[in-house]
Amino acid sequence: MPITRTGTLRRPVHGVLLLDKPLGLSSNQALQKARWLLRAEKGGHTGTLDPLATGVLPLCFGAATKFSQIHIDADKTYEAVLRLGIRTATGDAEGEVIDRRPVPAIHDAMLAEVAARFTGAQTQVPPMHSALKHEGRALYAYARAGETVDRQPRNVWIHELNLALTRTESGASAINLIAKVSKGTYIRTLGEDIGEALGCGAHLASLRRLSSGRFHAADGITLDALAAMDEPERLGRLLPVDSLLAGHEAITLDGDDAARFLSGMRRRGDWPDADAVIVRGPDGALLGTARVRAGELIAERLLNPEEIRNIRESQP
Repeated sequence: MPITRTGTLRRPVHGVLLLDKPLGLSSNQALQKARWLLRAEKGGHTGTLDPLATGVLPLCFGAATKFSQIHIDADKTYEAVLRLGIRTATGDAEGEVIDRRPVPAIHDAMLAEVAARFTGAQTQVPPMHSALKHEGRALYAYARAGETVDRQPRNVWIHELNLALTRTESGASAINLIAKVSKGTYIRTLGEDIGEALGCGAHLASLRRLSSGRFHAADGITLDALAAMDEPERLGRLLPVDSLLAGHEAITLDGDDAARFLSGMRRRGDWPDADAVIVRGPDGALLGTARVRAGELIAERLLNPEEIRNIRESQP
């Protein structure tokens, strides 16, 4: 087992941890803290959550990292508070104020009209204060240096959008926003666009991710709670690797076909065409993912024998 510079003995850990990310940490900082607590050799997250945001951040360890892209593409649900009447350079509460305007009288019918306008297919220009890369650097790095980079508009989809009048903790006019959105949607951009549609401007006062695909913040655990557990309890918080593969068709192979499948060979069978298949061995062990075309099972992402053995040994 590898030993880190801090003397921590790493080990193979396989599974998914639903972390309730705290305010102020980047997704990578949160990942590294959880990885240290689990003593995991390998880990990754399923899409960046802003340091100023809290909420569910699924973390993948070991073999689960092979399937993280599936979840990166999943829909997300967010809850935000939009502070009305003030625009900032970053679109959130940390940025310099660049515009102040009076807040008009806003009623429910106006909010319903704005919500309808921003539901469905939308086009967004990624904000400069984002982790999107340009020539290998995050856009926020350019923004901090006072530079602006041309960004291409992207198509996103707002599945559901609910807006309601509220107040910030200081009593300022605000809107509570709950949105279910497609991959790549920037909530700070959506908030700014809503503020412009209302004629007063707005910025994000707070942001929380309520769900990511089938995973929910209510089922997450904080870093503090994870740190307070003993090691078996921490490992007990891990969901199985195949929790990332919900909705896949299932195919079970016998011993010979399983071994050949793991070597990358196509297998033939009486299977209907399918784009997303989870493949198991005769003992139910996860072997990987595949697709089926014209009766052929075609491997996509495979576990290696050591990963399969580690997962089998870690199960009760």
